[in-house]
Amino acid sequence: MTSIQMVDLRTQYEQIKAEVDQAIQQVLDTTAFINGPDVKAFSAELADYTGARFVIPCANGTDALQIAMMALGFKPGDEIIVPTFTYVATVEVIALLGLKPKFVDVLPDTYELDPKALEDSKGPRVVGIVPVHLYGQCSNMEFILDFARKNNLKVIEDTAQAIGAVYTFSDGRKAQAGTMGNVGTTSFFPSKNLGCYGDGGAMFTNDPDLAEALRMIANHGQKKKYYHDSIGVNSRLDTLQAAILRVKLQHLDRYSASRNEVADRYDKAFVNHPNIKTPKRAANSTHVFHQYTVQVEGASRDELKAYLQENGVPTMVYYPVPLHRQNAYLEYGYSDGDFPIAESLCKKVLSLPIHTEMKSEQQEFIINTIKFFFTK
Repeated sequence: MTSIQMVDLRTQYEQIKAEVDQAIQQVLDTTAFINGPDVKAFSAELADYTGARFVIPCANGTDALQIAMMALGFKPGDEIIVPTFTYVATVEVIALLGLKPKFVDVLPDTYELDPKALEDSKGPRVVGIVPVHLYGQCSNMEFILDFARKNNLKVIEDTAQAIGAVYTFSDGRKAQAGTMGNVGTTSFFPSKNLGCYGDGGAMFTNDPDLAEALRMIANHGQKKKYYHDSIGVNSRLDTLQAAILRVKLQHLDRYSASRNEVADRYDKAFVNHPNIKTPKRAANSTHVFHQYTVQVEGASRDELKAYLQENGVPTMVYYPVPLHRQNAYLEYGYSDGDFPIAESLCKKVLSLPIHTEMKSEQQEFIINTIKFFFTK
């Protein structure tokens, strides 16, 4: 049996090697390395795939969040509602822009922002919400969008982990992750479900004026070269990465299906297990399983993690410390106990290997090793 990887990018590349190599070679032949034709083509193809009216590529997912907040006109001192159980980039850009994060807790089973916590987060300085579609499924967007409309708030969807997930509204309307709020943001970091071979990101919107603002800010605040209408940044998706993403986008549905097959096998293996709580599927969202994250109950998560590592099974903890208790964000005045669900999850969650090329014998070994830990 080959060594087990959290994400097997090598095998994934080998399966599409001819397509990827040809795409890269075409860029090398044209030498159009910045804003080449593949960037525009990828934007159009991703818009077609997601249903977003406009897709604006950028350099990475963190830039996407920052540019979105700049384009929406948030001002220093404004407050942004954000879950405390997520990756740091979501709150990092809030702090960098002089805004203030207003943390909220998450649900204990789907890990998404707790809709009821929004009611307690209202305030005169609150201007926006950043729901994070964590691990691969959508937050409760119908509730969040309704709450935002009633309170005149902007919504930025962080869909770095959930591209391709589909949300169904109560009236039957369907929409992809990242296309429901004012702006959606995503990352093309190599390990993402749709990942490039370096850094990359994109923003989604259905608003033409907002699309123009996003595009302009990402390009030094200019619409016409050397004429700068606003303060901007330099955030571009390289043509080489766009060419690779065009190839991988064609396989994204297959990748999502493969990840669901792996997740289904994990679910079946651990059903009713006293020490392993499997992730709940959100009622209104499909799941693309960027991560398969369990909770370890009645035992030490860290001891299980160490045991698995000793036996050749890699795992990851996403995330060991909630954002409100990170040293960088203590200044905002939150304390231990403020968000009990997130704090509890940080002690219990463990993400198991999941990727599009996982072999059944590898997964069987992972499952058996976990089960043996609790019987030894």
